[in-house]
Amino acid sequence: MSFGTAEYKKRIHETKEKMAAKGIEVLLITDPANMNYLSGYDGWSFYVHQMLVIINDEDQPIWIGRGQDANGAKLTTWLYHENIIPYPDEYVQSDTRHPMDFVADILKQIGQDNRSIGVEMENYYFTAKCYEQLKLGLPNASFHDATLLVNWVRIVKSDTEIEYMKRAGKIVENAMMAGIELVNEGVRECDVAAKIFHTQIAGTPEFGGDYPAIVPLLPSGEKTSTPHLTWTDQRYKQGDTVILELAGCYKRYHSPLARTVNIGQPSDKIQTLSNIVVEGLNACLDMIKPGIACEEIEETWRKTIEKSGIIKEHRLGYAMGLNYPPDWGEHTASIRKGDKTILKPNMTFHLIPGIWLDQYGFEASESFRVTETGCETFATLPRQMFIKDGVLTKN
Repeated sequence: MSFGTAEYKKRIHETKEKMAAKGIEVLLITDPANMNYLSGYDGWSFYVHQMLVIINDEDQPIWIGRGQDANGAKLTTWLYHENIIPYPDEYVQSDTRHPMDFVADILKQIGQDNRSIGVEMENYYFTAKCYEQLKLGLPNASFHDATLLVNWVRIVKSDTEIEYMKRAGKIVENAMMAGIELVNEGVRECDVAAKIFHTQIAGTPEFGGDYPAIVPLLPSGEKTSTPHLTWTDQRYKQGDTVILELAGCYKRYHSPLARTVNIGQPSDKIQTLSNIVVEGLNACLDMIKPGIACEEIEETWRKTIEKSGIIKEHRLGYAMGLNYPPDWGEHTASIRKGDKTILKPNMTFHLIPGIWLDQYGFEASESFRVTETGCETFATLPRQMFIKDGVLTKN
């Protein structure tokens, strides 16, 4: 297990407090990050239906999943083996039966079929079919939306979680520099991605890396006008701007980072944009501290860059940490106008005030934790544009 039993029990207790506040007696968790957070379960099995059941008057959760994954649950969780319940493979991707039929039958057998049941409605891994089958199989239960209930428990990290994210920060520094060093005229985009992947998984001599929830994002040239493109087998050209957004990951805990490279001297417009982004990023990091609201960070950014005439309509960042594909974000607090979430020590965010214009863009980001007096970034690389003639711009 990644954590001791005492920490898992503390997380269960905090989850049950939130369940009680919402009138939920049984919580069905299908988000693999939340399953991991409360049980330790860690396997690439989220492509089939699986679940962690939290019952308000039971000490331990129940894991329900595919039969061939049950031993994985025994190996990675703190649960008693009798609390690990596998379903037969005849339920897997079947036209005639569904894993939620099996879940409903189990809940009936243990007397939980007429209770108040919470489900994670807004969740990649909980489908409309799941919901319909549960309602069909449990007609006497009342269902409630428990979206993000556990995510909000996760938002303040333990010291061990922070240590894992610091290790992820070391890994992302290495991966970022490996990518930057390889980017150059004539090099294929896919070769840069391969080098980054290798460095992400190899980690450091002291600790290895895990697979990140998002693959390296590597838009180049005009494609830097949008943030979420990956790579091709095209070769970089002289004058190309290349954005690298990636993460280090250790025991499923992430530290994302974005930097921008130019092959040769950048144009004046790219250089100007980089200066604007870095100035705003630095201003935000300088003012972050416990007690302020997320929206105050956005306000600082907006006031810092307003002289440029550029307006960023997207959020500046988001809470992140433990997760599985397809996202390393926690889907809770966002750094944007209107988000009044108050920062507390050991909250962790990815601050990414990138700007993407019609034909070009620039990104520089930092992952940070809120400290007792300010904030601490997980990586320490220069934020300004990297130029592949060996010269760094000065901001």
